[in-house]
Amino acid sequence: MNLMKEVLIVENDEIIAHLLEKMLLEKEYLITGKVSTGEEAIAQVAEHNPDLVLMDVSLPGKIDAINSAYYLNYIFNTPVIFISEKRDDETINRALSAGPYGFITIPFNTTTITANCRIAIANHHLMRPLTASVSRDMQNIMSLLDAVIITDSKGRILLMNPYAERLIEVNRKQTTMVPLNQLLKLIDTRSGEEIEDPVREIIRESMVIGIENYIAIISMKGKKRDVALKAQPISNNRNIVIGVFIQIHEKSHNEKKMQRQPYPP
Repeated sequence: MNLMKEVLIVENDEIIAHLLEKMLLEKEYLITGKVSTGEEAIAQVAEHNPDLVLMDVSLPGKIDAINSAYYLNYIFNTPVIFISEKRDDETINRALSAGPYGFITIPFNTTTITANCRIAIANHHLMRPLTASVSRDMQNIMSLLDAVIITDSKGRILLMNPYAERLIEVNRKQTTMVPLNQLLKLIDTRSGEEIEDPVREIIRESMVIGIENYIAIISMKGKKRDVALKAQPISNNRNIVIGVFIQIHEKSHNEKKMQRQPYPP
């Protein structure tokens, strides 16, 4: 390999995780992390953008392996290879629904792992022109100085970046699969009335929403903050809406001052 490829290991069995790590390091792969749940996998991919994810098909957690792989594939455009002790038709058929780039059964050896990794990364590289319109550019969202929240098609939170955690005043690790409307309260600053959760409309109409003025959020601790909000649907390769990408910009003092200034006659 000319460039060292980065792999995230998602495995709740420490022995298997260690074995995978050892095999990959021997073949000059970089390990971006080892986690044991689907929600941790999504956060790690958002932060580190690995070339590939090796994932136990039977993960515990709020988001199971099949759904995690589905979101990694279609939201983050990151290929996933499943690792499984099971090889029955039901397990394989469920795994196929996530669009994986491979399915490796236990026991395995170094050759099996590294050959599958190389093929998956190469195939994903070839597929990128076809998936560019499906996936969002998710790089750097964890360090973005705007709040970013990604929900599933039912409005449940899949990911929240650190800035969103600060803005809403909530522990983002405790927000996975919580309905967004339970945490995010939007109000019209002119009337003081609450604005309806935009996620439902975005999913129903598959439309982009942008609100620049006269909108504020009320944090979980009751703090009011003037913001601008943009939200857009996330679709899979069949143009089915599978989630919503929400970006919230907290307005500075100067931005709020400009908003209050009347337009010249």
